[in-house]
Formats: sequence, C-alpha cells, structure tokens
Amino acid sequence: MALFSPYALGATLYMPATREDILEVVFGRKIPELRSLVVCLEDAVAPVDVATALDNLREVLLRIETVGGRPENGPLLFVRPRDAQMAAVLNDWPLMRHVDGFVVPKLSLGNLHSWEQAVTNPALGLMPTLETPEVFNPLAMADLGQALKGSLDQRIIALRIGGNDLMGCLGLRRNPAMTLYGTPMGYVIPMLAGVMGSLGFALTAPVFEQLATPEILEQELALDISHGLVGKTAIHPSQITTIQNALRVSLEDMNSARMILNSAAAAVFKYNDAMCEPATHYKWATRIMERAKWHGVLPAPAAIVDASIRLAEAVS
Repeated sequence: MALFSPYALGATLYMPATREDILEVVFGRKIPELRSLVVCLEDAVAPVDVATALDNLREVLLRIETVGGRPENGPLLFVRPRDAQMAAVLNDWPLMRHVDGFVVPKLSLGNLHSWEQAVTNPALGLMPTLETPEVFNPLAMADLGQALKGSLDQRIIALRIGGNDLMGCLGLRRNPAMTLYGTPMGYVIPMLAGVMGSLGFALTAPVFEQLATPEILEQELALDISHGLVGKTAIHPSQITTIQNALRVSLEDMNSARMILNSAAAAVFKYNDAMCEPATHYKWATRIMERAKWHGVLPAPAAIVDASIRLAEAVS
C-alpha cells in the first residue's frame, strides 16, 4: 500500500465509537479544520457498550458506502480496536475499505505477533501506540523497533506516544501548570525520539488534557516539535487550530531548507547567522519541506524584507 505522509495527520481527535455524530465529523460538516479522526473502541468505550459501539461503527461505514465514499477534503479516518481479536474481525469487514487504518493499542513485543496475524488487510495502515510499562526501557524499545522493521514497517504511518497511559503506569497525573516534559515523560519522549526516530519511525505527541491553559499547550507543542514529533492528539476541537498552527514552518527555516536541498549548495555555508551543512542537515531540510507542504508557512515578520524570504512566502 502507498502510505501518506505522517505530517498529514496534524491534530488527531479521538471519538468514542458510541457517538452519534461521527458521520458529521467524517464528512467535514462539524469540524471542517480536522485532519485526522480516530473512532475508538478501546478505552473510550465501556465493556457493556462494546456491542453497541460496533453496531454504530458498522452503520457509519454503511452510510459512507451509500454515498459513494468519504469526501476528499474530509479527515483521515482510523479505527482503534479493543484488542487483536477485535481487529481480526474488523480486518475482514468489506466496509473497512472506507477506513485508512487501525490505531493499535498497547503494542508490545509480547503481543506483536497477535497483531501481525490479526491485521492482514494490506490496504490498512497502522499507528501502533506505545503506552505500556515496557516503554520506559530503552532496550525493550530498541527490540520492539527492530521487530517492527522486520514485520510491519511498510504499513506503519507513525508510532503514537500514549502519555496518559504511561503516566498511569507510574500512578501519576500531569500537573496542569506544567508541560508533560516536566514529568517522567521528559525522559520517555526524548528517548523514544532517539530510539524509534533513528530507525526511521515518525512519532506523534501525547494528548494535552487541560483546556483552561492554552498557553501551556503552546509551550508543550514547541517542545514536541523540537523533538521531531509530527502531530498531536487533541481532546477537544478547540485545540485543533493551535496544534496545526504550531506545525507551520517559519520562513527562515523554509529558506534554509531550500538552500540546503539545492544541488548547487556549498558543502558548508552560513545562512541567517547559522552554519548550514547539507551532508548533516539534509534530513532536517526534507522534513521541513514536508511540514510546509501539509501545514504551510508562517508569515514573515514585518521587519523582514529579504527577497528570498518573500519568495518563500509567495510559493508556500
């Protein structure tokens, strides 16, 4: 299958599969700015409601089928099964052709084989979630990353960091006055960015579960991006624009990336009072261009009149 860019995810909103307004979101009528949606059959659904949730998901997919498919400008659509057994059932639904993939909950080396056997439909992309106690062990993560490279690598869009579940493993909850990086996740996120990122996996950032402190969300997003994370889970539509604006690229970075990627670039050169070295900055530059493609470029500050900056703005 041809996977889309992980930067296409932007802000990812989770909705319980029991919700009655899922179709309104899928068709872009309710939250038009949303880039990706996960219909959750796992933690967001109580055990007694699982059958109802599955019936509701089937009805949503039937209605999509009736109108000939999802709209091109609607959000990407994922389903989060409860476990590998449920995934095996959903995998064989013909109506899953209207879904972009599965979010795999609580993936570990111990259950990887079960998921490999359950999700055999090659048209379904995968977003495994790292949210079990093993995640705190970098050796376990290195082993898991190598196992994923050997089995599901070609189907993985991104790995999702399950911040709340990982904090729950420690019996902790985020202090609403600080970012997640001020907690033990300040060790986990950089570690995963290094271990999994060096293997070529994109990672998405954990949810920010506070609505009353948008300024802390902005601080956390800056840290997410500095660690190379490509998107972030949202708990409420009010967070979507903030998340997606944070993913926009500065004109300075855009220009620097273009110069680094230029085939005529010198081996080392100075731009904007910083050293640029294409041999080492090439991957960064390609990612900047990919972010700009999906999220756009921030406008230049009024004081900047450099012609190349204006050019970057004109073609972004």
